[in-house]
Amino acid sequence: MKNFLKIFSLIILFSGLSLSTQAAEKVEYLKTDWSFKGLFGKFDRAALQRGYQVYTEVCSSCHSMKYLSYRNLAEKGGPEFTEQQAKAIAASFEVTDGPNADGEMFTRPGKLSDKFVMPYENIKAAQAANGGAYPPDMSVLVKARGGGVDYIYSLLQGYEDPPAGVTLDDGVYYNKYMYGNKIKMANQLSDGLVEYSDGTTATIEQMSKDVTTFLMWSAEPHLESRHQMGFKAIVYLIILTILVYYSMKRIWSRIETEV
Repeated sequence: MKNFLKIFSLIILFSGLSLSTQAAEKVEYLKTDWSFKGLFGKFDRAALQRGYQVYTEVCSSCHSMKYLSYRNLAEKGGPEFTEQQAKAIAASFEVTDGPNADGEMFTRPGKLSDKFVMPYENIKAAQAANGGAYPPDMSVLVKARGGGVDYIYSLLQGYEDPPAGVTLDDGVYYNKYMYGNKIKMANQLSDGLVEYSDGTTATIEQMSKDVTTFLMWSAEPHLESRHQMGFKAIVYLIILTILVYYSMKRIWSRIETEV
């Protein structure tokens, strides 16, 4: 009986913790119009290019995107920089290569075939530079976080002073959209932080939307082709359903006539 009561108490305790965690996670994220949502959704090319600019100038000093190559920036369905623009972007980075004929490593300008340059040599170096926290790779970050694009978009704008009674350790910041509301990444965005080459005003909201759009593309680079395939499949099924309906109707009309 005592064992039963202990087990029952543990079940109640963990159930309560689970419910409180779920309640804490039920935060109403900020909403915006995403061009890639819906059956006919497509990426805004200008937003993707601006998003890459925000990533490069703001995020890339800490966060890697190890699954992307510079050639992806010129591919159809993505930011669609011209090949010359993509080559210039790649060449602006130094890549460690080798060994050469003397058995030594060397640096060279990046090429289209190179992966995005990593900000740190290894995980330990990243943790040492960020107070023990490891900045996650951003290649598929949108898919790895509950809430997806709405969560990332909201998180970037969710920094504020902690409410009364909440204390934060050194190097920890309050973000109302972060799980647990505590985050080790400081607020990275401020109005006018970058100068968009297309003349768009770089507000915090605009930069958040652009870089989130870019992260969505990096996580689902074939989203547009998938939408097109899905639309074709729906059209095919509609036509097939109509044909089957009229075929069955004709067959049953013959049977009723014979009867």
